Amino acid sequence: MSDPDRIVAIGLLTQRDVFALGHDLSRVYPIDEAPCFGALLGAIDDADRAFHREHDARQMHADQQIKVATQAR
Repeated sequence: MSDPDRIVAIGLLTQRDVFALGHDLSRVYPIDEAPCFGALLGAIDDADRAFHREHDARQMHADQQIKVATQAR
């Protein structure tokens, strides 16, 4: 299921870029100080890794449950 509020892209854009993309952007958050952008990207990468670790662990558990159920037949 898709989450409509999920972040799908992060980028540094100039004001000209924002005007050129116009209505194709659903949300824009201005960043006053660019040096914090690296920390933001790092935090997003960390969250993404944690999400995938949890997803992979759940998938592995589900696969094991299927294997056990299949062997029990």
